[in-house]
Amino acid sequence: MKAVAQPTGKLLKNPGAFWQKQGALVALVLLIIFASIRYETFLAPVNILNILKQNSMIGMVALGMTFVILLKGIDLSVGSLLAFGGIMAATLSPYGIAVAVVVPIVLTTLLGCLNGVIIAKLRMEPFIVTLAMMIGVRGFIYAFTKEKTVSVDGRYQQFFIDLGNGAFIGIPNPVWIFFITLAVLSFVLHQTKFGRNVYAIGGNEDATRLMGIRVDRMKIMVYALSGALAGFTGIILMGRLGGAAQPVAGDAWELDAIAAVVIGGTLLTGGRGGVFGTFVGVMLLGVVLNVINLQGTLDSWWQPVIRGAFLIIIVIIQAQLQKQQNSGNKGRKQE
Repeated sequence: MKAVAQPTGKLLKNPGAFWQKQGALVALVLLIIFASIRYETFLAPVNILNILKQNSMIGMVALGMTFVILLKGIDLSVGSLLAFGGIMAATLSPYGIAVAVVVPIVLTTLLGCLNGVIIAKLRMEPFIVTLAMMIGVRGFIYAFTKEKTVSVDGRYQQFFIDLGNGAFIGIPNPVWIFFITLAVLSFVLHQTKFGRNVYAIGGNEDATRLMGIRVDRMKIMVYALSGALAGFTGIILMGRLGGAAQPVAGDAWELDAIAAVVIGGTLLTGGRGGVFGTFVGVMLLGVVLNVINLQGTLDSWWQPVIRGAFLIIIVIIQAQLQKQQNSGNKGRKQE
């Protein structure tokens, strides 16, 4: 079973479908045009790179969340796993760079696997399972660190600082990492059997089971991917903060990631969307915050207000589209 993109003609005939699929891109383009006219410094290379750098790490988390939501799931544990990755990297840094990078990612991948196993094998709701993981891991972090910042071993501090703050040909390393990850996951989602199975399961899980697709294994792998990306992002963030891992890192990032994914057009009901839409959603939220900062007279708290407004509008559109789809299916059955 393969997800098929709606033809442009159908999108234009169905305004709701168009805005669900392309609304974030239209809003981003309009906002960029407005900002470039209103603020002279908006299109300055330093400002564009700042927007990309500021949002690349939440973008990494959102890419993993995209796969989860495409499966009709949710992962509330990513913020805690991000903090866990950074804390473990700093703690293990005396044993060398390889250990400090690989082991935390393996651990967060295993915690993501645990989410997937409980959800898939015990048929428990993703919301409850990942909420429990979020609380448990965050509690462990506070107990382990005694709520204090953990610093990287001085011998390897520069490596992590370069990872989070360095640049290659003028482009920050976190931005390179984000775009490479985006390209790889886009290929996986659209050009591999794994990606096709993700869409198929999100679209109709019961049908995919009948087709012989190993749904449980797919769920475990997707939650593992989400955990791995969260852990890796935590290491990058730790480097960006000068090699200091903070217990509060990633707090509420799961909400930002979900908002970016949904605003980017991925349906909460699963089976439709993609990582490019998530990229657009991340950039839209990032440009909104940048415009607020350039304006100077608006408080930064307006950013979550605007983000919430975008999210409500998108969810309403998605709900209406789902009703239309259900009505169409009932009509065809009656015929």
